[in-house]
Amino acid sequence: MILNEELKNKIKETLENDGVIAFVTDTVWGLGCLPESEKAVKKIYDIKGREKEKPLILMSDDIYPLLDYIKDVPKIAQKLIKKHFPGALTVVVPKSDKTKGYITSNFETVGIRVPNNNVFAEICKSFPTRVLATTSANLSHEPAALTYEEAINYIGNKVDLVISDYGYTAKGLASTVVGFKNEELIIYRQGEIQL
Repeated sequence: MILNEELKNKIKETLENDGVIAFVTDTVWGLGCLPESEKAVKKIYDIKGREKEKPLILMSDDIYPLLDYIKDVPKIAQKLIKKHFPGALTVVVPKSDKTKGYITSNFETVGIRVPNNNVFAEICKSFPTRVLATTSANLSHEPAALTYEEAINYIGNKVDLVISDYGYTAKGLASTVVGFKNEELIIYRQGEIQL
């Protein structure tokens, strides 16, 4: 157990009150909020100065909590998920009605990912739905934070809670982002995982 009960309660309370948290993942530091909170999602866009046409992605500590938010997973995507989750892979798949347009910039698809990081996993287990709407912790067009100190410097005064990394560091390489068309693989961004 990395996070104590007091911190877990604070994370849950912050998220349930439309809060935005900052946290370490296996790739870079992230910002996240509950996908159901339009107010918190708007706050993330405001914090970053992010363009509205750039969607957020959904992350969890496991694939199962994410399944409610997606419609179907192409066979080729299922293979990649089995092989690379948890890990530095974001898979873009058709969204379900539960995933609101304010998260996906009104696209009919949503990116999903399960980071390979124990602190992040425990953060997800602190609240019932275990899914966060996320993006990297930085101002738009600036490098993503890679350490707790950088997260504090970049966005610390703008978010509701910055969670310590407890010695679990971000590697610095962004996730590989893939999508699918007619069972064909499309690589949107070549990141840490080489496909």
